[in-house]
Amino acid sequence: MGWFWADAGAPARPVAPHPISRSDATPPPGCPMHNASSSSSTDIFAPQKSSPADASSCPIASPNDSSGPASQSSSTFSKLNPLNYMPNISQARASNQTTALPTSRTVSSIPRGDAGGNWEYPSPQQMYNALLRKGYDGTPDDGVESMVEVHNFLNEGAWAEIEGWEARFSRGLSYGWRACSRGEEGFVPEREAPDQQPRLTRFMGRPGELTPKARMWGLLGQAWPEKFAGEPPFDRHDWYVQRRMPDGSTREVRYVIDYYSGPPEPTGEPVFYLDVRPAIDGPTAAAERMTRWSRDVWYRASGGKARAKESS
Repeated sequence: MGWFWADAGAPARPVAPHPISRSDATPPPGCPMHNASSSSSTDIFAPQKSSPADASSCPIASPNDSSGPASQSSSTFSKLNPLNYMPNISQARASNQTTALPTSRTVSSIPRGDAGGNWEYPSPQQMYNALLRKGYDGTPDDGVESMVEVHNFLNEGAWAEIEGWEARFSRGLSYGWRACSRGEEGFVPEREAPDQQPRLTRFMGRPGELTPKARMWGLLGQAWPEKFAGEPPFDRHDWYVQRRMPDGSTREVRYVIDYYSGPPEPTGEPVFYLDVRPAIDGPTAAAERMTRWSRDVWYRASGGKARAKESS
């Protein structure tokens, strides 16, 4: 996931998000997202072009950080795009490539926070070149287009989940308390003006770092395998979202996304699950998570779901 690219001159042609409320697909076998042993995604997503990074806004060490070795600044961090940590992957055909891959790129439905327009996904040719750069020399080039479609699908689903959180809580905790009173199925978000919509400012992959929640589920699975057994997430992303506050100001909210593989469908189609929630970086995020969870539990426990079904 996270295959967004930030070209300043890219046309803003948003496509409709995939119509999913919970995402149910998974990357094909051989996809680098399944490489749980990777400790960092910066060797997949390295620089697109040299960009001066603000140390306060970058979740990795600043290229000007004097605490790191000088060679690190000149060889790696000075080349990283602070928005997405990606390299300038070529659109040229690889030497061992047997299938011609498209070089066109799809514009996502996800607004960018640093400029107008929306984030772009890589072309299949860029994806293939990135896989080769990562060391996946055995990747079949005739399957890359499907990989790109799955990656795009997953990101659209992740953004739909984030929009659900923002629709509930961007107006404040009291509004969120009322918005969550009818449970997950009963919430109808109000239409936001374009200048009030959340925007994705930057993101980073952290596949080698389990979130506290994922670690907790792992411990529960060890203690009660018959009830909590399951595979750990195969990937993790942190997305930094620009939230528009009711008074017109903005603040950055970090969202954590865990990606889980599920048993395939009887038809053989793969399944995946997203766990998207605000990171607990302060009391506000903790209150939002507790509000949404507790209100939904109470709605179900009090028979609200059954009453809604009867009234419909």
